[in-house]
This record gives sequence, structure tokens and C-alpha cells, in this order.
Amino acid sequence: MDKIKIIGGKKLEGKIFISGAKNAALPLICASLLTDETVTLTNMPMLSDIKAMNALMEQLGTQIDEFNDFVDGHPTKTYSYRTPKATSLVAPYDYVRKMRASYYVLGPLLARYGKCELSLPGGCAIGARPMDIHLSSLEQMGASIEIKNGYVNAKIDGRLKGAKITFRTVSVGATCNLLMAATLAEGTTILENSAMEPEIGDLANLLNDMGAKISGIGTPVLTIEGVEKLHGATHKVIADRIEAGSYAVAAAITRGKIELVNAQEPTLSRPLQILRDMGVGIEVKENSIIVDARGKELVGKDIMTEPFPGFPTDLQAQFLVLMLTAKGASMVTETIFENRFMHVPELLRMGANINVHGHASAIVRGVDKLSGAQVMATDLRASFALILAGLIAEGETIVNRVYHLDRGYEKLEEKLKGVGAQIERIKEADEE
Repeated sequence: MDKIKIIGGKKLEGKIFISGAKNAALPLICASLLTDETVTLTNMPMLSDIKAMNALMEQLGTQIDEFNDFVDGHPTKTYSYRTPKATSLVAPYDYVRKMRASYYVLGPLLARYGKCELSLPGGCAIGARPMDIHLSSLEQMGASIEIKNGYVNAKIDGRLKGAKITFRTVSVGATCNLLMAATLAEGTTILENSAMEPEIGDLANLLNDMGAKISGIGTPVLTIEGVEKLHGATHKVIADRIEAGSYAVAAAITRGKIELVNAQEPTLSRPLQILRDMGVGIEVKENSIIVDARGKELVGKDIMTEPFPGFPTDLQAQFLVLMLTAKGASMVTETIFENRFMHVPELLRMGANINVHGHASAIVRGVDKLSGAQVMATDLRASFALILAGLIAEGETIVNRVYHLDRGYEKLEEKLKGVGAQIERIKEADEE
């Protein structure tokens, strides 16, 4: 497996282009299953998760074309998806185990074909993320569901039926799946207590461009009038707010200055406010955000993860590391997933002062310095937290298991090198 080596102590300054959002792109790809026409997605990130989803789509019978493209002068990818008729209605274990987001094929396949077999998903080790909300909601729309031999077997007679569904907890995955399923249902579906993440708004906008009738976008109540057929569309994927937030922390933690090109302030309002409260300079421009921590003495702040528009769980690990460089103590409270402090033991080996209380909270105290060490990544966002720690640690840090990073951060070493980091990827062959 590849490793990443970092020599810490460099102040980061310059510009970083923020790629298209992985968490938006994955359900957008699956939405293409709802029509026999072509759906074209621009500003697509080049990530292993996208490759894995594309492989699953091809297994289902989707025809995919890939094009090199540019956004604001930066190279990106455009993909077109066309599924005249699915050749398989099974999402096998070998595909789904690599990526939880594979479950987004369930709603579209069930809505268009009346049947789907989906392996129960795997994914990052950050706690239980059950599918029961997805399944019980689809049952309310008339689906018959059986779980057997590790597979969800879902089918309907005729079409899904519109229903009023109240999610017992806010779930991004269930909101996306039901939103897609409801577009081709008979009658009107109302989804209450829906997730409000920007990625869901992006999905709803694509679906409307395809001929769906969705209202209430950006609110917790989504109303979907079912239609008989959807058509093709072209859609630009929104910028990745988690990538933008991660590099914002990279600027702050190294006391540098980075302009995040293509970042969108409305998707990052809470994390940016925390940075301001800590003493970081934030300037919002039309198509970028400048994060300036040069010469700043930061103060610790408490953060609590919450569904959007609250503080995102996917930035918790990165901000926890930032608090190690701030004055005083900070309380970091995790309310979304129960295993999201697994990077803490690795940080302790580097000299961090963190006390974890159960699964829910951690007290972080500022330290004078961190020391480079060999560390092991446990999940996608924790991996970036270890990169951040390496950027400020004295000496050399080696981050192992970087395949996690390749799932969610495009050209990470290249982007960080471009703003002055001393970072390189060590491939397995290089060590032999």
C-alpha cells in the first residue's frame, strides 16, 4: 500500500482549486438510472470512489463515456451515462463492499424496473450506518423487502405509490434514495425531516432538470409529484465543501494563507464562522474564499457536529487537529457517528493532548509542538487529519493506509505541494 511522507514546518501559501463534490457526484451518477436518455455530469472529481461507482454502473448495463474537461482553467472530468435498459438488477457484494454509496442504486432501480437486489453495504469504520430508514420508507411506498443471505431483495407490483414519510432521524442517504425513488412514483410523496445538505439540493436540481417535480429544495420538507418518465440532462457538480474546509484548516494550522478557488461560502458558513471565532481571517470573493492565518494567535473553540446547516461531521477530525495549535481547551462533540475519534491514538503518539470521553466527546488542549511519527489512517477524514498533523509536526511523518485519502481527495499531494508543503507519496515499489 502507498504511504505519504511529510516534513513538517512549512507555512502554506497560494491557491488551491476545489474539485467537484464526491458526496454530490455519487447519487447524481445513480440518478442517471431513472431514464433511458443520456445524463452528462461535468466538474466530476477524479477519485477512487467515482471509479468504483462507475464500475458498478457498468455492471448494471450503463454505457459510460469519459471526457477531459476544464473548469476555471483547471483540468477536470466530464462523464456521460446512458442506460437504455439495465442488463442486471443486482448490485453484488464485490462492488458494494468497496463503497457504501452503492446503495444509491436501490431507489432508482426499484422505481424504474420494480426490482433490485442489493448487497448490504460496507464502508468506513466510523460506526453503524444502518439502512433501515431507507427500507422502511420504501415499504411505505409499496415495496416488498426481504433481507436474505446478506442481500436486500426489494420489489414492487406496478409503480411505487406516493406517501407521506417522516424520517425518524435526519439521514442524507435515505433522503437521496427516497428522493430518486419518488420521482417515478404514482402520486405525491412528502418527505419530512429530510436532510438539507447542499449535495441533496444538487441532486434535486438535476432531477428537476430531468423532468421531475420537486419542491421545498433546501428545506426539511421535500414534496415530489411523481411523473411517468424522466429525460436526459447536463449538470455541473457542486464544489466539494469538505475538501474546501479541509484545506481551509491546512491554511489555518500552518498559519499560512490559501485562496480556495471554486469554494462556495453558503455551503461552509458554520466551519468558516468557527475559523473566524478562533482568530483566522476569512475573505469571501465571488468564486473563492481566502483563508489567512499569517501571524495569528488562535484561540480554542468548542464544536459540535450536527446535520447541515450545523457543523459537518466530515470536518470534525480536521478541526480537532487545528485545536491542538490554539490557546486553551476546546470541547469537540460528535453527534452523528459513534466511532469518529479513532485517529486520536495516532495523534497522541505525535504529542497531542486529547482526552476522549466515551464515543461522544473529546477535550483538546493546545500543545507547543507535535513530533513526526509513523501513523495509521482509519477512515477518509481521519486520514486528512493525520496529514494536517504532519504538516506542523517537527521532523518526518509517515501516513500509512492512504487508500482512504484517494477515495475523497483528488491530487492531494499535488495540491499541497503547490502551496509549499513538503509532501510526497511513497509507492510500495519505491521501498523495494
